[in-house]
Amino acid sequence: MRTIIEPFKIKMIEPIKMTTRQQRQAILQKAGYNPFLILAEDVLIDLLTDSGTSAMSSEQWAAMMRGDESYAGAKSFVRFESVVKSLTDLRHIIPTHQGRAAERILFSAIGGPGTVIPSNTHFDTTRANIEHSGATATDLIDPRNTDPVVKGDFKGNMDVPALERLIERVGSDRIPLVMMTITNNATGGQPVSMGNLKAVHQVCQRHGIPMFIDAARFAENAWFIKQREPGYGQCSLAEIAHEAFSLAQGVTMSCKKDALVNIGGFLALNDDDLAMKCRSALILTEGFPTYGGLAGRDLEAIAQGLVEILDEDYMHYRIRSVEFLGERLLQAGVPIFEPPGGHAIYLDARRFLPHIPPQRFPGQALMAELYIEGGVRTCEIGSVMFGRYDPDGKFVGAANELVRLAIPRRVYTQSHIEYVVEVVVGVFERREAIRGLKFEYEAPVLRHFMSTFAPE
Repeated sequence: MRTIIEPFKIKMIEPIKMTTRQQRQAILQKAGYNPFLILAEDVLIDLLTDSGTSAMSSEQWAAMMRGDESYAGAKSFVRFESVVKSLTDLRHIIPTHQGRAAERILFSAIGGPGTVIPSNTHFDTTRANIEHSGATATDLIDPRNTDPVVKGDFKGNMDVPALERLIERVGSDRIPLVMMTITNNATGGQPVSMGNLKAVHQVCQRHGIPMFIDAARFAENAWFIKQREPGYGQCSLAEIAHEAFSLAQGVTMSCKKDALVNIGGFLALNDDDLAMKCRSALILTEGFPTYGGLAGRDLEAIAQGLVEILDEDYMHYRIRSVEFLGERLLQAGVPIFEPPGGHAIYLDARRFLPHIPPQRFPGQALMAELYIEGGVRTCEIGSVMFGRYDPDGKFVGAANELVRLAIPRRVYTQSHIEYVVEVVVGVFERREAIRGLKFEYEAPVLRHFMSTFAPE
């Protein structure tokens, strides 16, 4: 196969600060072995997240210059609203400063004690906002898709029979919505098929429950449907996305992913009463409903990004470059969650470091070593993020111990990815000498962000 080339030219650069191994060891120790607490300038290759880290295009920068900063009814909101409506066909478009703000507003309106919110898999902030409202967040991933080694086209799918059983057990009146996350970030960045979305939609319709979509990576999910699902090969990404959204009664989106911007999100709804309640909550904490905590220039950049993300030349490059990283790691014997996901490669820390038990956080230990080895910052998605304590106070590890290498959009070149391969392989070759970590400070909520650790 030919070399993967970026379907764009680089017009502006940002220098990378080079550090030594000794310097990185001291930096990591000072940060309590938590890469979230490392200064960005001390990171060589930043794969902590693909959220808000995209490089914007010349057209997005040009659109920002047209930003109308009027407090209410700005032209920039009108354009933003038009683009989102044309994409989702939902009536009420409510901008927010990012996706978790949309989640907080939504679940404060429809959650609460006694309610249950099922999903194919909730990610961290979604789960936290649901639980903060007093509701219960329930994951219903298809059990055939939980094994990192098993290959499958749509390992992000929901277990539809499990959804039926949940509704029968708790009652439809206690389930205000079913949330489908596309792609499934917490489970290896795996896509969800259109067939699965339709099957969930049918169950929801039968029981009078609205289906919502967490659309942070909707375009990447559409690409996988186009490539893998029969009947969609000749469809455009826009057509596939439109069909997926037609099944939903609401959408939350962190625009910091597939809208190619550094800040922003939205909540889109069909329910008039719910939209009014959400707008009222928005005014309290975010801003007027036509700007929602964003500047007009941000709304312009989002509108343009939602157009650009559906370009198939870009998406081919995007998915192929992530796939390339996964292929190179597999060739070296490095265990990953297979097949490669849309926005990231997930190292399987359980197989990478089988001698470290969940209560000593193999994913966190692996993250630390990747930073020491080559200044690569990554994100743990394992027992730090999703582990819990049972009623007796015993620690229960997460279903998977993963380390996410999230690839920022339009930021790094193939040589950067080659460097990442070298760093991961370097750590893999000395894996038996790596030891686990223990909590030094355990944050009470979303502990992966603020907790600190020490070597065991």
